[in-house]
Amino acid sequence: MDNLLLQITAGRGPAECAWVVAQVQKVLLAAAREAGYAVEIRQREPGPQAGTLNSVVVQLQGPEVKAWANSWQGTIQWVGQSPYRKYHKRKNWFVGVQMFAEATAKTGLAEHEVRYQFIRSGGPGGQHVNKVATAVRATHLPTGETVHVAGGRSQAQNKQEALRRLQARLAERQLMAQQALAQDTWDQHNRLERGNPVRVFTGPKFMPKKR
Repeated sequence: MDNLLLQITAGRGPAECAWVVAQVQKVLLAAAREAGYAVEIRQREPGPQAGTLNSVVVQLQGPEVKAWANSWQGTIQWVGQSPYRKYHKRKNWFVGVQMFAEATAKTGLAEHEVRYQFIRSGGPGGQHVNKVATAVRATHLPTGETVHVAGGRSQAQNKQEALRRLQARLAERQLMAQQALAQDTWDQHNRLERGNPVRVFTGPKFMPKKR
């Protein structure tokens, strides 16, 4: 099953753009569910006003989801009066949608890149725990990311859990890096793309404009 992430971002835009991000999220999620895709909110960054979002990362799953999501990728334009500045003259507001691959814990972690240290555990587990160095500290050498696990009854259990946690942390780092790259890419091309929005919405009800 195909799996990807979409980031909707206001970039460096004002509160009005953060309002548009929140509206795009609602419309996009509804459209994705109607198309039969599984959706999940992975990350949200609240905007400066209640109900607004500076950015949101949405996970989409389903057959041929990339082709569907591609129709949203690019600049989204909203034409409307600012909901926060009554007499503001600006009527055109822009946000960006970027697509990138899901960051998974199954990639990017080789066993030889992990250093394990085994230490005595003072936790539950009886005499066996006290006699054997069962607690595990695992360090990913390329990044310096470290986890400590001492809850298992055996060294093998703790080692397995330490590896799982380390994989999860590296996946989160990868996601954050991809999100930052998508943000930077849209920021750099924002002015060029403003003249060619992939979708346009209008008015306080955020209605799609027929093209």
